[in-house]
Amino acid sequence: MEEMTLKSEIKVAQLSELSETDRQLINMAIEGTSRSYAPYSHFHVGAAILLANGKMFIGCNQENAAFPAGICAERSAIFAAGAQYPDQAVLTLAITARNTKGELIDEPASPCGTCRQVIIETETRFKHPVRILLYGRKRTFVIDSIKQLMPLSFTEF
Repeated sequence: MEEMTLKSEIKVAQLSELSETDRQLINMAIEGTSRSYAPYSHFHVGAAILLANGKMFIGCNQENAAFPAGICAERSAIFAAGAQYPDQAVLTLAITARNTKGELIDEPASPCGTCRQVIIETETRFKHPVRILLYGRKRTFVIDSIKQLMPLSFTEF
């Protein structure tokens, strides 16, 4: 039996080390947390994306008592942008959250499996990596492609 080692390269940054555009996206994601509807989990997630044409979109999680009927912030932003600009690649996706106390989280939160799959599909569709910023008050993870979080991904054949 052969063994394989998979490695992910993730940069760790402070907010002040990021570009103005990255900081703007993170601030938009923070704004998205206040638009979230999370009466069940009380975990308010915000996302913001930058498209190739320079347009930016905010997304936020929207929960529903019929659990699968809700949507995560990441997919909310990606799908909203896709509805308006279906031919534009997503360049960067910023994500953050507020905990059950309403405070911004200290450590970055990572996308769920369904959102990871949607981001993989987005990369595949546009043949362009989606750069991901996972913001926490203590640090931000900067990831060059969703493949760093999901190296054995399900893509088109």
